[in-house]
Amino acid sequence: MKKLFITLLAMVPALAFAAGPSLPLDSANNDLADKESLKRGFKAYINYCLGCHELQYQRYNRTFADLGISDEEGKAEWMYTGEKVGDHITNSMPAKEAAQWFGSAPPDLTLEARFRSPDYIYTYLRSFYTDENRPFGVNNTIFPDVGMPHVLQNLQGVRTKDENGVLSPAVGGTMTEQEYDAFVRDLTNFLEYVGEPNKLERKELGKWVIGFLFIFFILSYFLKKEYWRDIH
Repeated sequence: MKKLFITLLAMVPALAFAAGPSLPLDSANNDLADKESLKRGFKAYINYCLGCHELQYQRYNRTFADLGISDEEGKAEWMYTGEKVGDHITNSMPAKEAAQWFGSAPPDLTLEARFRSPDYIYTYLRSFYTDENRPFGVNNTIFPDVGMPHVLQNLQGVRTKDENGVLSPAVGGTMTEQEYDAFVRDLTNFLEYVGEPNKLERKELGKWVIGFLFIFFILSYFLKKEYWRDIH
């Protein structure tokens, strides 16, 4: 047992090294209670992400219900290819061909915010820069040699990186820096919601559970005192 404990302690530095250095991330400052932000993020996902990235574990009608969208409005404004409202949010991109085009098939984004964190997604989408050595002419500071094109470049504009690794302000985009940051924040907010649609309900229920346990503790304490009164 002692040898096993020593072996596990010796593995800790190796595991930390394997995880790699932590990256400085900007805070997304999401608000899952802001349904208008979630709607804008949903629209951004449909327009710019769905062509490559699916949400295969999320259904349209669940999204509509949570965001306060009627099925009729959802079909007209958010469903462009004739799916049923009960269908999962998927696309028709063939995985085999996609792997050839991008080096690997674009990942499903349903759990991306839980896997990477919302701050990672928010920072990633704001960290592209031009790199003529890459197939799509862009690279990313927190995902070096990324195989994804910068699909939001027309909105953000073009950025360059100097010899010190500092990114220049974006130029040539249709949005200002503040507008683009808000756009990415809405998209990140939506992806965080998709990762756990009942997150707000879970947190609210947790308050009631803690309250119940607190009251139960008090009752148990006085009950214990009553049972042990004659003994003490």
